[in-house]
Amino acid sequence: MELYLIRHGIAEDKALNIKDEERALTREGKEKTQKVAQRLFDLSLHFDVIVTSPLVRAKQTAEILIAAGLSSQMEESSHLKPEGNIHNWVTDWLEPRNYPQKTQLALVGHEPNLSEWAEILLWGETKASLVLKKAGMIGIKLPEIGSPLGRSQMFWLTPPKYLL
Repeated sequence: MELYLIRHGIAEDKALNIKDEERALTREGKEKTQKVAQRLFDLSLHFDVIVTSPLVRAKQTAEILIAAGLSSQMEESSHLKPEGNIHNWVTDWLEPRNYPQKTQLALVGHEPNLSEWAEILLWGETKASLVLKKAGMIGIKLPEIGSPLGRSQMFWLTPPKYLL
């Protein structure tokens, strides 16, 4: 399985009058995310499923990816909230679904979670070595059998500036 970890686009700044869950993409965030999505489409990338955090900025990013033709299927997972835990996601969401090996799955979420998740998948622990920029993407190949934690292989790390 190929797993793509995608950080949401540029969002509104944190403010007292808006809840974190409701922060939306800015106009610039929408435009840059649309350009990144179009470039990924031009590279013939396609996701079988896009799973998104339920927070507004992540859902908007996932919707942009869908609109660009990168997938026709979107689901929400509370595991992708900022306080989400990769161990819970693997146990509660990934393993029970038993995806075919050729599945291309995109997760749209937040930092530092996605970088930490990538490090746990790659090295079995967090090392604070990876940073995922807004609208950036990490591609990870999960092993065919057994737990993916500490046994996966990175094949893609792209900051959005290389896709614009």
